[in-house]
Amino acid sequence: MIAYLPRLKLKLRLNYKRYLFSTKNLSSLCTMAAFIVVFDGKTSAATIDYSPPFKEASFYSTTISANNDLADIYYPRPSDVNSGSYSFPIVLLLQGALVDKSFYSDYASLVARYGFVVVVPNHFRPLPINPNSPPSLLSETSQIGAVLSQMAIENTKTTSPIASVVDTQRLGLLGHSFGGAVGLSVIGNKCLPGSYLCQEPFTRPKELLAGAFFGANLRNPISNQFVPIANDGIAVALIQGDIDGVALPERDQSTFDKIQTPPKTLITVTGANHFGITNVNNPAGANPDLNTATLEPAVGIETIARWSALFLRANMLKDRAGFDYIYSQGDQLDPNVSVTSVVVPETSSIAGLAMFGIVGLGYRWTKRKATLAGSK
Repeated sequence: MIAYLPRLKLKLRLNYKRYLFSTKNLSSLCTMAAFIVVFDGKTSAATIDYSPPFKEASFYSTTISANNDLADIYYPRPSDVNSGSYSFPIVLLLQGALVDKSFYSDYASLVARYGFVVVVPNHFRPLPINPNSPPSLLSETSQIGAVLSQMAIENTKTTSPIASVVDTQRLGLLGHSFGGAVGLSVIGNKCLPGSYLCQEPFTRPKELLAGAFFGANLRNPISNQFVPIANDGIAVALIQGDIDGVALPERDQSTFDKIQTPPKTLITVTGANHFGITNVNNPAGANPDLNTATLEPAVGIETIARWSALFLRANMLKDRAGFDYIYSQGDQLDPNVSVTSVVVPETSSIAGLAMFGIVGLGYRWTKRKATLAGSK
């Protein structure tokens, strides 16, 4: 792991009275207090390890039966992967427009090492502006169901490298550019007319728990307005290069503001352009970014993968290290990012306030680390 100098840049704001006297928020404060007592009290005695739990990842290629997409599947590779008791959630990476799946291999491998089966398909369809054009690489919402079905097959097929190690009940999304907009549409459970992101009918799958998207925003193609994203508590992270010349940073901020319910996180990567996530800058065939990245490519990919994976671990697996990194320590440890988070702890009973008697402690912790839901 790279040794990072401490740096604190979280944007914090809190309407104390509004938060304190809301019954729902008192319940959340109770849970935050419990988190501090049960977990945070231990962090002072031992350093939390934020590195990938698995040293190696492998991949293989297959065809997704439902739509004939060729896909690369990345997965952790401990020595006992097929004999141990592993259960890795599914993560679907939705490619950017005209970007081949092979350009995401470094990023996908790193995310897989955090304990996920990462599926990266090549999805072809006609360009929206010309339905009669030859099929091009372009993500869409129909891939979600197709991948879920294929992972159920892979999990039961004895010849599959990931047989019996896939958690088919947990799904996370990753996405780049247009693929990220598709992912946001899925999370919002909304098919925008004229957006070419989806096919009707579409229903958000119950397995979907979280999504992390790089260089993506969601706007109505007719009005060009940013649309509300009714995520219903599904965790969303937006990761953005601060010199992205294709998906402008201010559009990412506007989309972040439209995500209706926490947890949500906005991670800005200093020196990264629109292709900070891909193996090479401006992959062949893609709409190029004329801004030159100043962040070293390998550092950029590792940074984006680390924040993506730990965000998914925090919100899909309720992982202590992931939660601590995303909502508390990561922004101080990583000199290449700036982070804004809005987080709600899991619900608890108001009776817990009497048990722990530390409403003030919960308030101070949250004020120091993140923005509380309901604050302004």
